[in-house]
Amino acid sequence: MTGLIGFRVLLIDDDQALARMLSEYLSSYGLAVDWAKDAEAGLEKLRDSPDVVVLDVMLPGLDGFGLLPRLRAIDDVPVLMLTARGEDTDRIVGLELGADDYLGKPFNPRELLARLRALVRRGRRTGLDAGLLRFGRLTIDRTRRQVHLGDEERQLTGHQFDLLVALAENAGKVLTRDRLLRLVRGTSLEPFDRSIDVHVSRIRAAVEEDPRSPRRILTIRGVGYVFVSEESRAEG
Repeated sequence: MTGLIGFRVLLIDDDQALARMLSEYLSSYGLAVDWAKDAEAGLEKLRDSPDVVVLDVMLPGLDGFGLLPRLRAIDDVPVLMLTARGEDTDRIVGLELGADDYLGKPFNPRELLARLRALVRRGRRTGLDAGLLRFGRLTIDRTRRQVHLGDEERQLTGHQFDLLVALAENAGKVLTRDRLLRLVRGTSLEPFDRSIDVHVSRIRAAVEEDPRSPRRILTIRGVGYVFVSEESRAEG
């Protein structure tokens, strides 16, 4: 089973024995599993941005059907629902509420793994990774507002992240300072504020292999900046 290594699963189920077994099984295939025993804990752990949620219908207190719309209001993460009742009406209700897939208990863990793999593939086709921009070793996660150079997360202010995204989304295009500021309107940067040059300098320090000899963000003298995407690939 390839394609799942590093993906994070949030399991919301009050069955501790099942949670332990699934955590061990899924972890053996490279998935990171987080467990919540009820709706309240599940909502709290949703803040950690899992890649997929496995949600049991029969939860104490607020059940899975009640929790699903609240999950959907926060995040569009793929959701697979579990039920011990195995009734068609449960499956239909779950799907109508926004579940992406459904699996009745008891089930073979291998089938769950296969269904999670299908959800990941479907999500990639329909936009699960639409928030990502990749340029060689540089990854920009627009959804989580994170930047990684290789395996290392690089720190940027909110303004700097917005400027980087504007440049990366227009890779290969020369952008004037005025155009850049219009693209990030809504931030506190003022039109024609030359501090944009300082921000770009700090962005380079975060995303360039050698900030003294930048290769990703180039200055076009008298005009503005261009993000170079040569020998790179963008997704999203």
